[in-house]
Amino acid sequence: MQDIRAFAEDVKNHLTKTILPFWKNLRDDENGGYFGWLGYDLKPDQEAVKGCILNSRILWFFANAYLLLKEESLLKEAEHAWRFLRDHCVDRENGGVYWSLSFDGKPEDTTKHTYNQAFAVYALSSYYDASGDEEALCLARKLYALIEAKCRDEYGYLEAFNIRFEPEDNDKLSENGVMAEKTMNTLLHVFEAYTELYRVTKDPEVGDRIRFMLDLIAEKVYNPEQGRQEVFFDRSWNSIIDLYSYGHDIETAWLVDRGLDVLDDTMYKKKLRPITKVITDNIYHRAYTGHSLVNEAENGIVDTTRVWWVQAEAVVGFLNGWQRDPGHPEYLEAAEDIWGYIKEYVVDHRQGSEWFWAVDENGKPLEKPIVEPWKCPYHNGRMCMEVIRRIQNVA
Repeated sequence: MQDIRAFAEDVKNHLTKTILPFWKNLRDDENGGYFGWLGYDLKPDQEAVKGCILNSRILWFFANAYLLLKEESLLKEAEHAWRFLRDHCVDRENGGVYWSLSFDGKPEDTTKHTYNQAFAVYALSSYYDASGDEEALCLARKLYALIEAKCRDEYGYLEAFNIRFEPEDNDKLSENGVMAEKTMNTLLHVFEAYTELYRVTKDPEVGDRIRFMLDLIAEKVYNPEQGRQEVFFDRSWNSIIDLYSYGHDIETAWLVDRGLDVLDDTMYKKKLRPITKVITDNIYHRAYTGHSLVNEAENGIVDTTRVWWVQAEAVVGFLNGWQRDPGHPEYLEAAEDIWGYIKEYVVDHRQGSEWFWAVDENGKPLEKPIVEPWKCPYHNGRMCMEVIRRIQNVA
């Protein structure tokens, strides 16, 4: 196990020496939360909007880093993010979490999106585990109840709403020229959030909602003929575009496997585990090339961009695939290979930076921000923590 331990140690070194210091350095002690923008030129904008998804993901990141590393400074960072979420991101009048705030914590985009509510539940559940703060768990439960009351219909989870939770167009989570009424992406992250809430509460009602989503994934989102998930849907889960999101598929494979572990329902393990195996194998054979994962394919045309979060999820997804089925050592080799690619091309080695948003097929960075409302420590930080935890358990 020497090689795999060296892999974990290398990843841990990157987490502790690069990712954690970078995000600590973005702490805003004057206005709360964390600065919301660092350009490709590494110039910060301390008056940029602060995305509430970004803040929730930072809260999740520091809470889990503390749970893993047990360093008090990390819990203090999580507390800082928690206070900003509690005091500014939550709409006390209408309920729910805003989309974004001004740099000084005033509502900027008052859209209420199910995706955003889910990430707050995810973060608050982890923060409760790290801190024991009952107020955070109470807020997580309130947001869960709000999602169930306001954000779903008989078919599943809806997407976008105005400040009063009246439905509006889903322009924030729709791409590729379509306007989706339901998305695989939002469903996945509601599932992820409820998995974490269930892990810390074992609330049977939350468990039932997880089962409901597992049925949706197996029966509506997963396409057995193609061996992949569909991405964008109408209200009753009819796919509206031929799109294969490689990053979301490999992320789904391991998140569903983790959810099945937390739920521990034998029937659902039998139903979903064959699907996660197929998804993992298909991504390995269809998207893993050039020591990395290509981005997506629309109408069969492959986008060869190497996006930061796709590489991070591929490392975890292939490591998970090997752990579930050690008869596939090529998955472990792929995880280590992609980590090597990340270190060489995706990590921005300039002083004061972290990871590039993306590189082209030749490894040249795209001139996109290093930090903005979607660019966060959730994917790459989580990759590091998953690798460390999983290999510790194996070794």
